[in-house]
Amino acid sequence: METLLSIPPAAPDRAIDGPDAAGPADALGREQRLAGWLRDRGSVLIGYSGGVDSTYLACIALDTLGRDRVLAVIGRSASYPEEQWRVARAVADRWALPVLEIDTDELADPHYAANPTNRCYFCKGHLWDRLVPIARARGLAAVLDGTNADDLSDHRPGAVAARERGVQSPLALLGFTKAEIRTRSRALGLPTSGQPSSPCLSSRLPYGTPVTPERLRRVERAERALRMLGVTGDLRVRDHDDLARVELPAGGLQQWLVAPARDRLAAAVRDAGYAHVAIDLGGFRSGSLNVLAGVRDG
Repeated sequence: METLLSIPPAAPDRAIDGPDAAGPADALGREQRLAGWLRDRGSVLIGYSGGVDSTYLACIALDTLGRDRVLAVIGRSASYPEEQWRVARAVADRWALPVLEIDTDELADPHYAANPTNRCYFCKGHLWDRLVPIARARGLAAVLDGTNADDLSDHRPGAVAARERGVQSPLALLGFTKAEIRTRSRALGLPTSGQPSSPCLSSRLPYGTPVTPERLRRVERAERALRMLGVTGDLRVRDHDDLARVELPAGGLQQWLVAPARDRLAAAVRDAGYAHVAIDLGGFRSGSLNVLAGVRDG
């Protein structure tokens, strides 16, 4: 078993009641407070996707509480990228993180499949309705997710479903930004520290476009093909029926706008199942479909 770095205890004069009580907003200080927060709960179940946030939270919980008092649960469905599952399993295997995999079937819910602007509410509702009873049956005191402080400014209907079911978000509560989580992940040697954000595949479909397994597989094939071409950093293939709108990292956008790289990119996306390919000259923008639908300001 490979162990994480030891986490020093929080300073005794620091309360664990929110980011304003933390003093200097340094990442290590927040981590110490997180460890204290976890010790106060005693045992936890974590919704674990293999992303930057949930991986960091799961590994800190493991280091703080031990294997017998932590369970990381992966919810698998057609909207969960296969590559992210591989990362989640690799990290869990490397650090002997206890993991349970369950199948979720949110696509069978017509409310979810219709892809309304609160689609994530139905997705997370299905997930937490499975995980909360598992925690209760196993005697785990708290159910956690990896929401961070930056997420609170975005359109997050899934967070409503979590709150309704008593799911807690310690990274957001303690004021962790994504940058701080990456900083501490690097310090702990977590391979996810530089990993691009990767929300569920359904987030690539404009609201109102029905969510189907076929659409999700097409998006996943296209993004995998672009990674194989050498696209690094944040990447989205936005599905507009037979048109794929490709969002690339702004810093590397120019190299894909000229031949022959542009032609290779277009061919890779067409081979994934799209008739037309457009490179978005605005580059990658997290939540760009929320802006398009008017649920968040651009």
